[in-house]
Amino acid sequence: MPESSPDTNNFARPLREAEVDPDPYRQFERWFEAAGEAGVRMPEAAAVATATPDGAPSVRMVLVKEHGPEHFVFYTNFASRKGRELQANPRAALLFYWDALGRQVRIEGPVTRMTRDESTAYIRSRPRGSQVSALASPQSQPVESREQLEERVAELTERLQDQEPPLPENWGGFRLRPESFEFWQHREDRLHDRLLYTPAGEAWRLERLAP
Repeated sequence: MPESSPDTNNFARPLREAEVDPDPYRQFERWFEAAGEAGVRMPEAAAVATATPDGAPSVRMVLVKEHGPEHFVFYTNFASRKGRELQANPRAALLFYWDALGRQVRIEGPVTRMTRDESTAYIRSRPRGSQVSALASPQSQPVESREQLEERVAELTERLQDQEPPLPENWGGFRLRPESFEFWQHREDRLHDRLLYTPAGEAWRLERLAP
């Protein structure tokens, strides 16, 4: 049974097992498209949680630039905190939250670095200013001031002129392959709906979790 269209004025309707797609990738795509149609700014924004090998967590927002089937992709400086943690402990959790619809999706799984060619293709699709900023910023490292960063960008811009910016050596993508999806929907009585997908052979097991 297809899920009814979202109503942003009354989003606290039930989320029934019979209404969701048996494939969590298709269910995610359905909700992702609904978020865009509802006017959510940057529906691709998600929190990504990582941890050190001894379990110390950290979390920050990223833009998920590619999703499904079977993967979710985001980009970063490999020397940043999340880059270092993902290389030492290659697992992550993503959280998409779309307040206008009263919905969130949690996704967890192992992470691998994308190939140089895959990262290059994405880098070259970015606006020139974004490419220069990636070269200029020592992500997650201490800097003296905002002015120092702006000076580095100005120097690079002047030096490159009309040349194509060189590819950053320490910047690229990570691919998360989901081992679980949880779809959460708000209910006004706080008895929120939570549907969990986990692998079951060639298919996915669907379970309801208590809120």
